[in-house]
Formats: sequence, structure tokens, C-alpha cells
Amino acid sequence: MFQKTDIHRKLQRTKENQPREAQILSEVREILKQDNLKEARIQQQLGSQNNGNHNHFDFDLLETDKIFHIDQIKEICIDYRLRFLNSSYFKGKIPQEAISKIKHLEKLHNTELKGFKIMAPSKLFKLEDKDDPLLFAPIGNEYFYLVHKWGNDLHPLRKLMVWPFKNVGNLVILVLLISYLVTLMVPEGLFSKKSTTAEFWIIYFFMFKCIASVVIFYGFALGKNFNPAIWNSKYFNT
Repeated sequence: MFQKTDIHRKLQRTKENQPREAQILSEVREILKQDNLKEARIQQQLGSQNNGNHNHFDFDLLETDKIFHIDQIKEICIDYRLRFLNSSYFKGKIPQEAISKIKHLEKLHNTELKGFKIMAPSKLFKLEDKDDPLLFAPIGNEYFYLVHKWGNDLHPLRKLMVWPFKNVGNLVILVLLISYLVTLMVPEGLFSKKSTTAEFWIIYFFMFKCIASVVIFYGFALGKNFNPAIWNSKYFNT
């Protein structure tokens, strides 16, 4: 009913299987080696100062909702006070998921990507003297392809909070508004027994000068500038 076990045959089969296993292990080792080399190259490219502005994408394989023109990127950077700089200036850690997406894109398009750029708040960059990162790769003709987004979304009020820094007009309007509110807080009859309209506007003008002086001093002392001047600047005092 049961056949006897031929130990010699078992040994022969084991001997025959061993080279295949060794070959499989060798192939796996080689695949992992090539993958590690590819990741090392990508990491080097992300930290490189290479400002390449073109990659050889297969346009039929690109997702159109991930293609953005430099003007669209600039508009968002100005509205939310973000910077759009070479990935080498990024001081945060680029997640493994982003590396995996780069490898997937390179395999899909049969190319090696370069010239990576990141859109993020200034605090996430190593800026030279003079919350929500997005990694882009250049397509060409000032178009960029969104590779990966990570981290937390921006604060819902960020656009409103950075609105005064969009241009001089916005900042003046804010200073005028604050001056008006502060003037309203001045107790009635503080400078005279009876408050008059003329007195109100004199106090308002005084408050405006004080607050404007503080704003100007703060701006010059810390080297601050308006959003359109810093969105693609690698310097912190621009």
C-alpha cells in the first residue's frame, strides 16, 4: 500500500534542488542590490543642486490633473506664502513613499528623473543668507509634474493670515484697520473733557504712525519681504 522510501533518490533530488535555490537567492540578492543602487541614485538626485528643467516623460502615461504650469504654482505660493525651491534645500525627510513613486515613474516612463523641486513653507527649507510639502519633477516648457504630497494640510486660515504680506497695499490696509480699532479702544475724555471728531482723527493718525513704525522696523530688522519676492528665492532675507 505504501512504497518504501529510497534515501538515495531523496539525496539526489535534494542535490538537484540546491543549485536552483542558490540561483534564486542570487537573483533576489541582485534585484535588491539594483533596487538599493536605484534608491541611492534617487536620494543623490534629490539632494543635488542640479537645476534640470526637463525630463523625458511619456505624455500618454501622464495624469493630466498632476500637471501644473509655473504660473499656477507661483499664484499658490504667493497666496499662501510658500516657496518653490530645488529639493536640495529641503531640510525635512522625504518619505519612502515618495521614493517609491519616483521609482515607479522612472520604470513606467523608462527614464531617470532629475531637477526635483518642492513647494512648502519657508521653515521647511535650509535657506541661505542674503506643513505641506509637494514634490515636483519638471516636464519642460515651465510645466511640472506632481510626484508626491505628504505631511499635514495647511491651516484653513493660512491664506487669510498671510494676506497682508501679499503686497504693500494689503499691509497698509491692515495697519489702517488695526489703527482704527486701537483708536476706538482709547477711553473717551482721556485727553479732554469732551471728545470731538477732530480729536478722534488726531489720535487715529498718531496710532497709525506708531503701528506703521513698528511694522516697518520689524520688516527691516528681520529682512522680511512680500510674497511675490520670496516664492522662488533661496535666501531667507529677501
